[in-house]
Amino acid sequence: MENIFNTLVNSFIDNEVGIAEHFLSDGLAAHLKQNLTTLYQGNQLKSAGLGNEVVVDHDKLYRSDMIYWLDRKHNNAYENNFFDLMDSFVSYLNRTCYTGITGYEFHYALYEEGSFYKKHYDQFRNNESRQYSMIMYLNTDWQQNDGGELCIHHREGLQNITPVNGKSVFFKSSEVEHEVLLTNKPRMSITGWLKVD
Repeated sequence: MENIFNTLVNSFIDNEVGIAEHFLSDGLAAHLKQNLTTLYQGNQLKSAGLGNEVVVDHDKLYRSDMIYWLDRKHNNAYENNFFDLMDSFVSYLNRTCYTGITGYEFHYALYEEGSFYKKHYDQFRNNESRQYSMIMYLNTDWQQNDGGELCIHHREGLQNITPVNGKSVFFKSSEVEHEVLLTNKPRMSITGWLKVD
């Protein structure tokens, strides 16, 4: 995995946004996608809000995805495999980049057809614990006309990233403004943040 970790971090250093294909193995991505699908079919996903537990707002004109928080307490084997992978990545970051990450939080995210998330930063105004944002996609056979790209707003222009299965995206939560463009079919991911508490 260190080669993939290197790719993610080196591309982050070069372009403010790290991208690595196959960060999630095909097998793990398939199991996580099945988990997410089962949760969705069981009405376990909730409308995502804006803000945190201190200030939260549900505005579907700004953000229309649905989420479900991952937790080792669920004792789901595949989610725990995902957490083991993240533990390895955090250890790598702290060892090679001296980032001082002390924790993380992740949720499943599902954008139904016609959903989007307008331009925003990931760090809260009243809490600076989120240091790095990570997104890992769970979409097989994604086509260009399916939409749903992650649009990065660089100072010099826009960068659109397709939400292809297994791909990971990594960037500084407080510095990179981004949005999720309108999706034309269900779009699935695991999204979260590496934190300093």
